[in-house]
Amino acid sequence: MILTIKELMDGYKNKQFSPTEITKWYIDRIKRLDPIINSYITITEETAFNQAEQAEKKMNSGELSGLLGVPISYKDSIDTKDILTTGGSIIDKDRIPTENAEVVTKLEQEGIILLGKNNMFEYGFGITSKNTYFGDIVNPWNKDKTAGGSSGGSAAAVAANLSLGSICTDAAGSIRVPAACCGVVGLKPTYNLISMNGMTPLSWTLDHVGPIARNVEDTALIMEALTNKQYTTAISGELTGMRIGLPKHYFNEFMDSEVKRLYENAVQQLSDLGAVIVEIDTSFLSDIINLAKVFGTSESSYVHKERIQTSLHMFSEDAKSTFTRSKGITAFDYITALKKREELTRKVSDIFADVDVMITPTTPVTTSDVHTEQVTINGMTELLGDCMIRYVSLFNITGHPALNLPAGITQSGIPVGLQFIAGHYREDQLFQAANSYEKFALSEFYIKRDEQFKRDLLCVKESENQSEVTKNY
Repeated sequence: MILTIKELMDGYKNKQFSPTEITKWYIDRIKRLDPIINSYITITEETAFNQAEQAEKKMNSGELSGLLGVPISYKDSIDTKDILTTGGSIIDKDRIPTENAEVVTKLEQEGIILLGKNNMFEYGFGITSKNTYFGDIVNPWNKDKTAGGSSGGSAAAVAANLSLGSICTDAAGSIRVPAACCGVVGLKPTYNLISMNGMTPLSWTLDHVGPIARNVEDTALIMEALTNKQYTTAISGELTGMRIGLPKHYFNEFMDSEVKRLYENAVQQLSDLGAVIVEIDTSFLSDIINLAKVFGTSESSYVHKERIQTSLHMFSEDAKSTFTRSKGITAFDYITALKKREELTRKVSDIFADVDVMITPTTPVTTSDVHTEQVTINGMTELLGDCMIRYVSLFNITGHPALNLPAGITQSGIPVGLQFIAGHYREDQLFQAANSYEKFALSEFYIKRDEQFKRDLLCVKESENQSEVTKNY
């Protein structure tokens, strides 16, 4: 059973199934498949059925709107009252928040059904799907490929249909990169459009909160619930006359040949849809990764200052190295970075006076093997983490909304991501462009995505439940 949110709501309306039946189907599926994927740290079965019962009562009284009865999950850095919230770390392995994050309260009011809390890279410190304490997250497309991070559990769960959507955070691509690796849609909204209250940030300057979902419309529906803004009307718009910006610098440098091929194909398809392709000058971009690291390294050390004092030995080596580097960042470095952020925000905003949406690859390389630490492109070698955030971290610095959409599949059968960027608070234009491209180019991709999981999830691990898993797809 693979449903969009709209199909789910139509099914409720026509009494084809109830929230309790849907919840049972998803909880059973998670129990069968997640031991393979490891996308959840906590399954909230009791909470989910209680919320399903409440949703049924509302439906029986005639209420049917918003996300009532929609099963979702949260990244485990987002506080949920009376529910284990670990941040993916052994340090907080027993932490039970006494209050909900603001987004959780908002979606509870909408009537969502919480399936559980998703696995993640410890406190968001990495862009891969490794977790030394709760175990690594498996990419549903291929167990030897990273699911991306730090929201890897959310992206893997949504891709494998273990949740209809997940709410995540993104400080340097942590929504868009795993969405690209797992072949789903991920949106980093405009900075501060959605409150970060009640979450453990990596960096308050860079962090955003947003959704991962299986398609553009589902993403728009979740955003409507989170913001009380109208987005689904935008997805009916066409691309004729829309100005799509094609960067001439930075975003076309040191790019894997397969990524380049799929990116250029997407640009041509957008042109075929009637978009006007406009070359844009991005020659002012340089040293973006190091700028992001000034914020991320210094601010994350402050966020975790109490944990560092009491539990430094319990952090992963990645986190410890971040704390060590933070000692070398001076006040002058930090203030200089803030000034550079203002300059970049202004220059990127100026681009949107000439175009409606900008398009780039999400990552310069195809999804890497799980043990990869460095990549070499056209003779340039860089750390995998630096490479994976090279095209996405700029928009954490400037706060512009950016959306990952699948661009297609490589010859080895792994998805590649396409990034759409718009002016501040113009998520509607992102949805318009992405939905048009999705309808034109991704029907076959989505079919392959669902068929791929039917085969490969069963190949990862022999199980007594194989026949039952196949039956329940």
